[in-house]
Amino acid sequence: MPNTLNPLELIARRWQPSARFVRRAALATVVMAVIIVITGGAVRLTQSGLGCSTWPRCTPDSLTPTAEMGINGLIEFGNRMLTYVLCAFVGLFIIAARARAPRRRSLTRLGWAQFWIVMGNAVVGGITVLTGLNPYIVSSHFLLTTGLLTVSVVAWQRAGEGDEEPRGVVVRPVRQLAWLLLAATGVLTLLGTVVTGAGPHAGDAKKVHRIPLNWQEITQLHVDFVYIVVGLTVALWFTLRAVKAPAAPRRAVLELFGCLLFQGVVGYTQYFMGLPEIVIGLHMFGSALVWIAVLRVFLALRERGPLPLVPAPAGAHEALEPQPATGTSAASR
Repeated sequence: MPNTLNPLELIARRWQPSARFVRRAALATVVMAVIIVITGGAVRLTQSGLGCSTWPRCTPDSLTPTAEMGINGLIEFGNRMLTYVLCAFVGLFIIAARARAPRRRSLTRLGWAQFWIVMGNAVVGGITVLTGLNPYIVSSHFLLTTGLLTVSVVAWQRAGEGDEEPRGVVVRPVRQLAWLLLAATGVLTLLGTVVTGAGPHAGDAKKVHRIPLNWQEITQLHVDFVYIVVGLTVALWFTLRAVKAPAAPRRAVLELFGCLLFQGVVGYTQYFMGLPEIVIGLHMFGSALVWIAVLRVFLALRERGPLPLVPAPAGAHEALEPQPATGTSAASR
C-alpha cells in the first residue's frame, strides 16, 4: 500500500517560500492579533456584546444578524467573522513555515499553538455571550487574546533567527531585571482587565453583572503599576548602557518607553475626559503595543544564531566538482 502524504507535505514539495516570506507571514499574525484586540474592544465600547443573543448562531432562529438587531448585531457578528480571517493568516504562516526548507518544527508548533488558542478563545467568546457578559469570562477572553499575541510575537522573532540554544547577550542579572519588567507588565495587563470588569463600560446597554470592586481604586492600583513598569524600563536602559550591551536591546527598550509614553498620555486623557469610548479604544491599542514592545525587549537579550541555510539540490555538488581530463583534451595539450 503506497504511503499517502498529508496536504502540508504535498505543498512543501511544490513550493519553497523565502525566509522573508515566512517572517512576513508571522508578522501578519501579530497584526491580526492586534486587530482582534481593537475590534473586541469596539464590541464592548459600542454596547454590542450581546448584539448576537446566543452562540454559535447569532439568534436562536438565524445564523446571521437580522435587520431588527441594528448596528449592534452587525458589530458583534463582524467580530465573530474576523476570527475566520485570523485563522486564514495563521494557516498561511503554518503552511509557509512547513514548506520552508530545512523544516523547522519549532516554527510550525508555534503556528499550531496560535491556531488552538484562536479556537479556544472562540469557545470562550461563546461562553461570554451565553453567560450574559460575565465580567470574569470577559477578562479571560481578553487574556487569551494576549496569549495569542504573545505566541505570535515569539513566532515572528523565531522566524528571523536560528535554532541554536539561546545565548544571553548580557549578563544574568540584567536578564533577571528584564524578567521582572516582563512580570510587572503582565500584572499591569491583568489589572487592566479587572478595571474593565469593574468599570462603567459593561459591553451592553442592559444591566450586566460587574466585578464587585471600586473601579476607581483598582484604576489607581493600575496606575501605580504603570509607574513601576516605567521605572523598571528606565532602570533597564541605564543598565544596558552601563554594561555596554549591543544596540538591538537598547533600541528595543527605547521603543518600549515610547509605547509607555503614548499609553500614559492616552490613559490620562481618558480619565480627565470622563472615559470617552474612542479614547478607551486607543488605550486598548496602546496596551497591545506595550505588550509587544516588552516581549521584544525580553527576546532581544538572547540570540539563537543565524537562520538555517537552504540545502543545496541533489547533484549540485557533483556539478561543481572539476571533471577529469579526457584523452582528447590531453592530446590537444
